[in-house]
Amino acid sequence: MGKLHLPIIIEMDEDGYYIVSCPLFKGCHSYGETIDEALENIREVIEMCLEEAKVEEINKFVGFRELEITENV
Repeated sequence: MGKLHLPIIIEMDEDGYYIVSCPLFKGCHSYGETIDEALENIREVIEMCLEEAKVEEINKFVGFRELEITENV
């Protein structure tokens, strides 16, 4: 079995938990109190997603961009 290199998005919520997502799979999210815990948890979720999808059928990650928005104050 080959290795996959998957993009992971890491955010911090208002309570200090790390929220992790893999944009290649719909609904592929998890969290943890530390980044390491969050990454371990998302690994389990990704493995479950891979059980139901063929590698050839997963979404293709294109890239990350920032979008500037003016705040309405």
